[in-house]
Amino acid sequence: MPEVYLDHYAATAALPEVVEEMKPYFSEKFGNPSSLHGWGDDARKAVEEARARVAALINAEPGEVIFTSGGTEANNLAVKGIAWAARKKGNHVVVSAVEHFSVLHAARTLEKFGMEVTEVPVDSYGMVDPESIKEAITSDTVLVSVMTANGEIGTIQPVQEIAAAAAEKGVGFHTDAVAAAGYIPLDVKTMGADAVSIASDLLYGPKGVGALWVRKGRRLMALLDGGVQEGGRRGGTENVPGIVGMGKAAELAARDLETRAEYLRGMSSELLKWLPESIPRLSVTGHMEKRLPWNASFVVEFIEGEGMLLFLDQKGIAVSSGSACTSRALKGSHVLTACSIPAEIAQGSLLFSFGLDNKPEDVDYVIETLPPIVERLRQMSPLYDKFLKQGGG
Repeated sequence: MPEVYLDHYAATAALPEVVEEMKPYFSEKFGNPSSLHGWGDDARKAVEEARARVAALINAEPGEVIFTSGGTEANNLAVKGIAWAARKKGNHVVVSAVEHFSVLHAARTLEKFGMEVTEVPVDSYGMVDPESIKEAITSDTVLVSVMTANGEIGTIQPVQEIAAAAAEKGVGFHTDAVAAAGYIPLDVKTMGADAVSIASDLLYGPKGVGALWVRKGRRLMALLDGGVQEGGRRGGTENVPGIVGMGKAAELAARDLETRAEYLRGMSSELLKWLPESIPRLSVTGHMEKRLPWNASFVVEFIEGEGMLLFLDQKGIAVSSGSACTSRALKGSHVLTACSIPAEIAQGSLLFSFGLDNKPEDVDYVIETLPPIVERLRQMSPLYDKFLKQGGG
């Protein structure tokens, strides 16, 4: 039986080149970057080289990059850190309804401390209208946070226009680029953001490491108090092997961005084309053109995503149902709800996230395998039975 991994939004395997570069920093080059001796110098140089590589991926200055424990911490540091640093200017934050929970929950935490949060709606494709951002900004607004692209449905946001809307009102703008970095071109010098979050694990680097780029001059309050690491903006001894791995992963992603995107888009586009033709009452979610190259997402009516996941797993196919952060919670996707997809349909979501290890024949196997699974589950579905009795087909 084939084994087909199509859950790369949840996890990617670190590339061999990444692992090789990390290895010495677990053993012979084990020094602390803050130490004033040779071992410390080796570690510090490795961290700074990695910082430069990560900066190059988004055309940033190395000194503006802060290493974190992942995308979640980067988003928390941006949302809370920028808002708290500017609290004397105002107490209002604007986010979109389809943000990752690390942004939405960070904003809710700010509410507990007396700040106000406006959640801007999206259209049926999950797209934010820059005009709605303008309308949401008040004289008290200190931060707008809208993701570069949504990993669950693939929609790429008009970030430059949103950034311009925020800048017009003198408001800081943060974008979560975790799902986008390494797959679409990102240039902080032209996109207009004040802060950008990225993560190593979606770049085929190690888990547990990420980065936040903060434009020089943008005030940021640290969330972790401790030493003077990361320019005093993030205390704690650096995860040197992880940072080295992220740096190498970023370097490879920058080098291969166009070829990776073309390769992944070829497979995802095939699935986006053929599944709706193979399975009745299956719909694509997200924007068809303005879409991440690795993403193919759908909703299937009358059945639940969990059932499809289990049957696909038995056939050796690994996928997810919505975000990895909610799949085990068995909750409806807030992203699909924001796109005005009814709850009973949103329960049948499927996300195929393609990776470098996939091959075109993996798409053929999915197209061959999924329709009988859907048919079997529908035969057990009271909703489908009711639909048929009412003359559906």
